[in-house]
Amino acid sequence: MIALLTGKIAHKAPDYVILDVNGVGYQVFIPFSTYYALPAEGSTTTLQVHTSVKEDAINLYGFRTQQEKELFQLLIGVSGVGPKLANSILSNSEPAELSESLVSGNIARLSAIPGIGKKTAERLVLELKEKMMKLGMTHAATGVAAAPAKPEIREDILSALINLGYKENVVQKALAELKFPEDATVESLLKQALKKLMK
Repeated sequence: MIALLTGKIAHKAPDYVILDVNGVGYQVFIPFSTYYALPAEGSTTTLQVHTSVKEDAINLYGFRTQQEKELFQLLIGVSGVGPKLANSILSNSEPAELSESLVSGNIARLSAIPGIGKKTAERLVLELKEKMMKLGMTHAATGVAAAPAKPEIREDILSALINLGYKENVVQKALAELKFPEDATVESLLKQALKKLMK
């Protein structure tokens, strides 16, 4: 089972990265919080990895910190929450925000995430509230500068948000309301889009 990968970033998108490890390219799915912290393509990075094994596929989920990986593993331990949904939850909410929502029992905030209905939100709070309080999870700033947005970044953001479970027409509407200045970063645009979608 793969638990850690160190390699060169051959390609990165908001929802996945291809890591070149000694000539072997690994596609690793990532939450937005990890994407924000990644260095530029061609740089070497290390990802904490969770290996998801199913009958028809083996998928890798990567995280910049051990804390994110632990939170992901707590989420998939909840009945009805698989790796894809757990990744979506982490993309929609920073670790500290998610921890706060679980501890305070903010069902409305959790229910706004695609794929999570009221019952799943209640189950998450019931099963994870005490664990969050014990772990005392906080989000540490990475200090890594986000890369300026490229012209094609709109399509990357659109694709990533649709993969999270948002409807294409809803995402298109949210993106239409965003400003795309030349100096905009992928991080800033993703955060703006998510704020509009989570309203």
